[in-house]
Amino acid sequence: MSRRDLTLHLGLVAVLFLLHFILPAYHHGVLARIMVMAVYAIGYNIAFGYTGLLSLGHAMFFGAGLYGMGLAGLHYGVPAFPAFLIGTACGAALAFVVGLLALRTEGVSFMIVTLMFSQVAYLALLYFGAFTHGDDGFVVPDASRTLMGLSLSDEGTRYLVAWVLFSGALLGSLWLIRQPFGRVLIALRENEERARLLGYDTKRRKLAALVISGAVSAASGAAYAALFGYVGATFAGVQYSIFALLWVLLGGAGTVLGPFVGTLFMFYLIDLATGLTDAYMLIAGVALVGLTLFAPQGIVGELRRRFWKDLP
Repeated sequence: MSRRDLTLHLGLVAVLFLLHFILPAYHHGVLARIMVMAVYAIGYNIAFGYTGLLSLGHAMFFGAGLYGMGLAGLHYGVPAFPAFLIGTACGAALAFVVGLLALRTEGVSFMIVTLMFSQVAYLALLYFGAFTHGDDGFVVPDASRTLMGLSLSDEGTRYLVAWVLFSGALLGSLWLIRQPFGRVLIALRENEERARLLGYDTKRRKLAALVISGAVSAASGAAYAALFGYVGATFAGVQYSIFALLWVLLGGAGTVLGPFVGTLFMFYLIDLATGLTDAYMLIAGVALVGLTLFAPQGIVGELRRRFWKDLP
């Protein structure tokens, strides 16, 4: 890992920390939400951007973390941090099981299989509505939203916890990609057959990448439940898998900063368009089409192509 790479990413972490003290209340809350959802995008980027696993089912991992944390607090009164760990472990375990089956396929088949698994998970949440509360969702109890005596519903605490989670995911992603394991993942994305000929166990590496991706995505879901206090089946729907794909593509698949930039761009694009017209999705759609046409590698991907060739 070069000093320049580390300085750039630590610089972003420092800027986000300073914004905690100067942002107005509305943007303070929006940025906290963006950081949590950017962690979800970072998890997706590990599977898709770096390993080449195009999944349409990542919402099930986010939902596993969300429900793992929320249900542990609602039904069993588990405190915030242990409930967060339970949610993250649920996502990792689900990713392992799904990976064992889905990685028997490749390409479009893998995409379809993950979509089907995601739909099964979503329908299961609805079917067991007596336990999960289905589409109605539920509010996480206050007792499970307290960390070291601090209420996670407090705006300042919420922002700082989201910042800690995002910083860990961002720097952890940077470290992972600069390790030999991360280099192998990139090799799998570029030419899996060649990587196999070099002696790498490609299926085992892809399974490991999917489990890591699922765990990071689940950590985002668990944090969302803890910080914003609501759990609902909508978050496990296919649209949230598409959101993750969209954020990564907009920011730049296969870049460490891309998931955050894409999430930030999409959140504020829709927010600004909503203030102009009821047809805000039309404005968002036109802007996204334009970005796709003129920056096909995403915002950070284009910066890497034009100005910083070795940007991770």
